[in-house]
Amino acid sequence: MQPIPGYKLFYSIRLFLVKRIILACGEKVVVKNKCYFGDGSKLRVGNYSQLGQNARISGSVQIGDYVMMGPDVVIMAVTHDISDTTKPMIDPTNPSIENPVSIGNNVWIGTRVIILPGVSIGSNSIIGSGAVVTKSFPDNSVIGGVPAKFIKKENN
Repeated sequence: MQPIPGYKLFYSIRLFLVKRIILACGEKVVVKNKCYFGDGSKLRVGNYSQLGQNARISGSVQIGDYVMMGPDVVIMAVTHDISDTTKPMIDPTNPSIENPVSIGNNVWIGTRVIILPGVSIGSNSIIGSGAVVTKSFPDNSVIGGVPAKFIKKENN
């Protein structure tokens, strides 16, 4: 997906606005089009990172420095309480549960990756396209699959 003419202007406008919306925003952050993060009150983004096109980010999420994100990434730190499945899931008295997500520095998140609540991704890691990340992984991990599994350790 190549940027359209004038893309640098759009990036600077989005960054100007995002810095006033989210909890913390580093320098030289790129926010691609159609990125959604609600009111942004619990989102922290480090320096030189990017929020990919059509990204959906909810809840308490911390993204480190130099994080590269492909399109259609979903990062969810909020889920529904399923301890009592006799209650309708949509019942307003059924509370949401928030479990923060942390993404380290220098991480490449491939296209259409889904990261679920409570996950931590270590620095210098790669998440293959289409992965569903249900558990945490240490630094220097290459992971992929559904559910995501450890593939190999990067030599950094």
